[in-house]
Amino acid sequence: MTTFQVSIKETTNNSIIKFEINQFVTQHQSFEFSNIDEAKASPLAQQLFYLPFVKKVYISGNFIAIERYNIVEWKDVQDEVAEQIKTYLNNGGVVIEETVTPKKVPVTVYAESTPNPSAMKFIANKILVTTSYEFTSIDEAKMSPLASELFHFPFVKNIYFDENFVSITKYEVADWNDITMELREFIRSYIEQGKEVMVANAPKVLDKTNEQLDENFDKLDDISKEIINILEEYVKPAVASDGGNIQFTSYDPESQIVEVVLQGACSGCPSSTYTLKNGIENMLKEMLPGKVNSVIAING
Repeated sequence: MTTFQVSIKETTNNSIIKFEINQFVTQHQSFEFSNIDEAKASPLAQQLFYLPFVKKVYISGNFIAIERYNIVEWKDVQDEVAEQIKTYLNNGGVVIEETVTPKKVPVTVYAESTPNPSAMKFIANKILVTTSYEFTSIDEAKMSPLASELFHFPFVKNIYFDENFVSITKYEVADWNDITMELREFIRSYIEQGKEVMVANAPKVLDKTNEQLDENFDKLDDISKEIINILEEYVKPAVASDGGNIQFTSYDPESQIVEVVLQGACSGCPSSTYTLKNGIENMLKEMLPGKVNSVIAING
């Protein structure tokens, strides 16, 4: 069984804090409670309302957002609240009673082209996953019920999930004009029905929990850590907007070669070589002078 972890995320409203959880506590459903009476359907929300500064509780997907009264500042109480939520979940506490009808929020999915003509990005108005996943076959996709079903479409070659989108790479036999609407409606309907995108223990099985990622990072040498931080800050947001991802694999201090994996829409993209050499490689050379000779995508 996966252990629940809770992280604190600030929002643009300083009265509201998000407590993000490393797995979903509702299946793409949203609930909002303004007082303890309204929260009868949620034992967790009821417990939170015993805290005198809690004004409103919002539960959705993999997070719990709380709005506070001004009698306290979040910096003084947020750690205790995070610990309370974590303890409650790990003790098997119920988040939402199964008999409750969730607040109906329409699911929307829109398609967006990418620099890779073989890949299309399908963006939802819901968080789908808490970390990125890539699957290149139905055998690999056992931890993702949605990916498994998408691979039943004969033209689906590769599937990449990240936060609120899925990038699908197709085989050349199909044309996007013929299949985009079908895929978009399938994904929208799947999410709206509250079905699992990833099974609950997928992060742990696939070495994707926050603790595992932090442990892997801590084992690296200092230059590798610097490379990862540069990629995270300057490169990943740009490639994510194109429906892809770049993942650090290794750094050789002797040859000064950096190896990366290109995922999603970036994998096999005609422009990826140019981006790799003229963008990422030049950036690393400039920011880490004398430490990087070249950047290689090990998947081509």
